[in-house]
Amino acid sequence: QAQLVESGGGLVQAGGSLRLSCAASGRTFSSNVMGWFRQAPGKEREFVATIGWIGSATYYADSVKGRFTISKNNAKNTVYLQMNSLKPEDTAVYYCAAKSGSYSLSPSLYDYWGQGTQVTVSS
Repeated sequence: QAQLVESGGGLVQAGGSLRLSCAASGRTFSSNVMGWFRQAPGKEREFVATIGWIGSATYYADSVKGRFTISKNNAKNTVYLQMNSLKPEDTAVYYCAAKSGSYSLSPSLYDYWGQGTQVTVSS
């Protein structure tokens, strides 16, 4: 079955770093675009970063440019999100997602989602 599993979340002080991982399996192998999204309490789910399995082009939200890096290991079917210089505003549940076709910043266009992993940044 299709499955995305995130890991690596936790509690970190402002200025610190975390690396999130997303392991893909099942029908998600047929997807060609992977993305990271986040959702804070009371807010809409927002785009963070995306990468293609084949082309490897990347896109980032303005709020994380220069601080976050999305990468992948095709052999392991795993996508990563390296988060540096974390701020309290980065606190949210982070979700991994997959879709077919073109790159997209819209959560509604992604077909598969992980369960999410909590990232909390203290001041």
